[in-house]
Amino acid sequence: MKLLTAGLFVLAWSFAAADVASELKAAKIDPELIDNAPNETIEIKYGDKEVKLGNEFTPSETKEIPEVHYKHEGGVLYTLVMTDPDVPVRGYNREWQHWVVGNIPEDKVAKGEVLTEYVAPAPSKTTGLHRFVFLLYKQNQGSITFDERRIGNRDKRRNRFSTKKFAEKYNLEGPIAGNYMKAKYDDYVPTVMKQLGIF
Repeated sequence: MKLLTAGLFVLAWSFAAADVASELKAAKIDPELIDNAPNETIEIKYGDKEVKLGNEFTPSETKEIPEVHYKHEGGVLYTLVMTDPDVPVRGYNREWQHWVVGNIPEDKVAKGEVLTEYVAPAPSKTTGLHRFVFLLYKQNQGSITFDERRIGNRDKRRNRFSTKKFAEKYNLEGPIAGNYMKAKYDDYVPTVMKQLGIF
């Protein structure tokens, strides 16, 4: 019986892992943002609502920094990126960074080094649903001295970002876990735009 239970657990885990990778590939996050989709998910909750590989949120539901947890190793540092690849910009480095935190001890995101302060999704009226992607990287080299300009929550200079280039620059392993949600314009978007000084 124990062997059967263990077998079922492994089988369930394998399906779950495959689902994460296949969902990220189906959403074209792999290969648009990353080269290899991870098998692990990042647990992300806005209040009582959980991000589940492409479910839809309103910007109003995402005002506050989410609760984030993930499988981690003791004593290891991580980097978390939240990015929007669907901003209507041509060419390379098309992403708009919403939140970047480095040097996170284990899964204690609040104790990490904030490189880009959190700003809620804010798609314009004319661009429909955007993907908002969360990616987790492992810092095998320990603490990193990041030389990026720090971006506050009133700073609109968040465009022309590339998660892939950022990860390569700092030799980050991964992504080792991921998740994403979708959102489109609602009445909270003008508040975000005003906060950022866009209008």
